[in-house]
Amino acid sequence: MDREMMDCTGYAPPPRGRPREFDLDNALAVALTLFWERGYEGVSLTDLTEAMGINRPSLYAAFGNKEALFGKALDRYVSDQLGYVDRALEAPTAREVAERLLKGALAMQKGNAHPKGCLHVINSVACGPEAEAVRAAVLARETVAKDALTTRFRRARDEGDLPPDAEPRAITAYVVAIMQGVALQGGAGASHRELKSLIDTSLAMWPGYREQRR
Repeated sequence: MDREMMDCTGYAPPPRGRPREFDLDNALAVALTLFWERGYEGVSLTDLTEAMGINRPSLYAAFGNKEALFGKALDRYVSDQLGYVDRALEAPTAREVAERLLKGALAMQKGNAHPKGCLHVINSVACGPEAEAVRAAVLARETVAKDALTTRFRRARDEGDLPPDAEPRAITAYVVAIMQGVALQGGAGASHRELKSLIDTSLAMWPGYREQRR
């Protein structure tokens, strides 16, 4: 053995790991697109490795198993696509909060830069044993978001921005249902005009809105 390869104890040091030959960020973006298009259960490890251009050992070394990769893709989706949710909560009125949320959901269905539909919605209805942990993780994230929205609507009611008999949690459920409807219909091919009409109609039914316009 080459003496230069041996340390002072006479033993050769372990070989250095080979540097990764792929772009982690790009590989994660590819995985996100697959999960978004097909859902967790619809994507196999073979699908992932072929699309990402890596082998299974490289995927495991970089991201962990498929479930861990989905978690990282979900984080990427939240940071890149759902920033409008936090901004919406800062709107001055409850109706404007809802309007920003619904228009944000609508904007995600425009163009061809990414798949239609909603990654959260697609994977929250996953039902196979393999997807149970993933479904639980998605629903847990949604619960946090719903709680934040309910808190915002509760404050609006306390400040007189919503009628005294308005139920914040029910209003949250209403807004989330419309957002999910926009995503599902967008994924099914509904036009921008149809989705906008759905949003306009929903906002016209906002608690106390008609009275405010009189």
